[in-house]
Amino acid sequence: MVFFPRKSVAKTKFQFGIDVLLAEHADWLRGRRVGLVAHAASVDAAGVPSAERLRVAGVNLVALFGPEHGFAGVAGAGENVSDARHPEWNIPIHSLYGTTQKPTPEMLADSDVILFDLQDLGVRCYTYCATLRNVLAAAAENGKAFIVLDRPVPLAGVVDGPLPEEKFRSFVAAIPAPFCYGLTPGQTARWLREKLKLDLDLRVAAFRGTPPASRWIPPSPAIRTQANALTYPALVLFEAFPAFNVGRGTPWAFQGLENADCDFSKVWKTLAAAQLPGVEFELLPHGLRLAVTDVTLYRPTLVGIALVQAIQQVWGAEKLWQQHGARPEWFDKLLGTARVRQALPAGVELAEIGAMWEKDVRAFRREIGSQCED
Repeated sequence: MVFFPRKSVAKTKFQFGIDVLLAEHADWLRGRRVGLVAHAASVDAAGVPSAERLRVAGVNLVALFGPEHGFAGVAGAGENVSDARHPEWNIPIHSLYGTTQKPTPEMLADSDVILFDLQDLGVRCYTYCATLRNVLAAAAENGKAFIVLDRPVPLAGVVDGPLPEEKFRSFVAAIPAPFCYGLTPGQTARWLREKLKLDLDLRVAAFRGTPPASRWIPPSPAIRTQANALTYPALVLFEAFPAFNVGRGTPWAFQGLENADCDFSKVWKTLAAAQLPGVEFELLPHGLRLAVTDVTLYRPTLVGIALVQAIQQVWGAEKLWQQHGARPEWFDKLLGTARVRQALPAGVELAEIGAMWEKDVRAFRREIGSQCED
């Protein structure tokens, strides 16, 4: 098992939620037993792990909880993680991606307050928002206070994609939000408390400022940089097509596609003609690389659909959707609907596909307006 090394403390111009909590809201924890939901990216502005900051500050930390990829952040995508004990502190590390994905009453019994400190992306299928929903619900059901140590998300304010239909609800479609929903964990928690009508003592320790991209700490093995984080929602759809390599295990994971059997020069020309705002495509010998040039114009879900549509046009719909190992059901599960998949081989235009969710996106923006102003 891997745990975090101590890092040197340095002065910074920004503060994460953990910094603000300890500097301004220590009274929120005084005399209380604390459980912490955290992972490898849960650090303060100087790079010190939040769990260590709490211990040094004298907080009574009694339990740790780890999401997908585990508390140490080294497990693979979809890999079950077992419970453990911290070897130095002798407190439990409860896995929320193993035998259970929601804290049980027994897991919460020794805690009075739960701290949530995960670096999220603002993308529904990136499972930390599902963990947030589950822990919020468990805290409400068991009478525990809940504090979010907030962090900025790379796709802040970017709302795009369909809402999940009820029959497609799953751990990758666990919240009633568009595929890209653009909220920080603190904003998401406030919205979910109202949406789910949870009776919950919820507080948010807000972050201040924005850390430079060079200070990014991977929240999961594949999201190594902010560039990975920005392109992830467009390229994750290709998990349904294993013939196309999305670069897992490389520094450019979810930043491009490769397949030696596909004529990507034709794909590139098709995408260029689509004039998708906020992105550009680089032609590679056997693939494409995607770069986000303007986050304010970027529509990640539509870009992902445009890629699928262009490859379908060049390769053929039957070859794409019926290739060996293809998982159309996973494509539906990720998006939370079958409507997009059904529209693609039927030849529906890209603009018409994007229009499918415009009404829901506008309604969601109105719904979250107050949270985004916090």
